[in-house]
Amino acid sequence: MNAVVTGAASGIGRACAVRLARDGADVAVLDIDEAGLAETARQVEAASRRCLPVAVDLLDRSAIASAFERVRSELGRVSVLHNNAGGSQRRDIRTFRRSESDQWDYMLGLNLGQVADCTRCVVEDMIEARFGRIINTSSEMAFRTNFGMTDYSAAKAGLLGFTRSLANELARYQITVNAVCPGVTRTPLAEKAIADRLEETLAGIPVGRIGEPEEIAHAVSFFASPGASYVTGEYLLVTGGRTMH
Repeated sequence: MNAVVTGAASGIGRACAVRLARDGADVAVLDIDEAGLAETARQVEAASRRCLPVAVDLLDRSAIASAFERVRSELGRVSVLHNNAGGSQRRDIRTFRRSESDQWDYMLGLNLGQVADCTRCVVEDMIEARFGRIINTSSEMAFRTNFGMTDYSAAKAGLLGFTRSLANELARYQITVNAVCPGVTRTPLAEKAIADRLEETLAGIPVGRIGEPEEIAHAVSFFASPGASYVTGEYLLVTGGRTMH
């Protein structure tokens, strides 16, 4: 089994790449951070699986196509695609009234557009093989709101719509498409973002702590597994109960 994980240089993406390797997959890891990819590759190879690190700007459509061509050439056809890359961090938080079109273009491209571009690169092979697992990383922000993050919430909610619609199209080919929706998770960016409001954040999480990347990887592992062959068009919230409110 060959898997691709995007946004795999650290955090959730790295944990998922390592978990898929432990599940028996050879893994291609895509990110713009070459140094981070090298460490992810080291950890994947420590699980006795092949790893192909590919440095790529996922906002560059032609670069994405070239990256997936390399994956196909060096590893073979992709069975599992984990569209994990995305992000909400930015230098300034703006309300919708003060936001600008270029900010929206960037956020939608990063969290939704490149997911479609990456998926387009593998779907024909999956159809021919009549097998595939596509797993998208959405967010709890598709269900709840934070002030000044209208663009991010819209993108992550749109990703759920993409997931369900694509699942409907591909089900006849035995390809499943599902999404995992993390809550606050211990990644370098998230820890930096909540450093000055940690107590407030923890107070809003029923289990009383932030999540670990490996806990998101458990959900991804399930969706990629044979045990999830009858599960498609679904999403799994991994939020410590925060979305109960």
